[in-house]
Amino acid sequence: MADHLPNVVVTDDPAAISDLVDEMMAAAKREGISPKEIHQEVDSVFEVIFEAMKHREGGLAG
Repeated sequence: MADHLPNVVVTDDPAAISDLVDEMMAAAKREGISPKEIHQEVDSVFEVIFEAMKHREGGLAG
């Protein structure tokens, strides 16, 4: 996921991550992907982005 966030500053700020969630959900909608489809794959989009930010330099999420 980090490869798809090239201009985002690494942060653990919940407000900034919430903004990223909103952007991601809007991008998914533009591509025809419903929130239901996303939530079938992941419990929390926020948590996925939070973990991606923690591991932005690569490696596996723990």
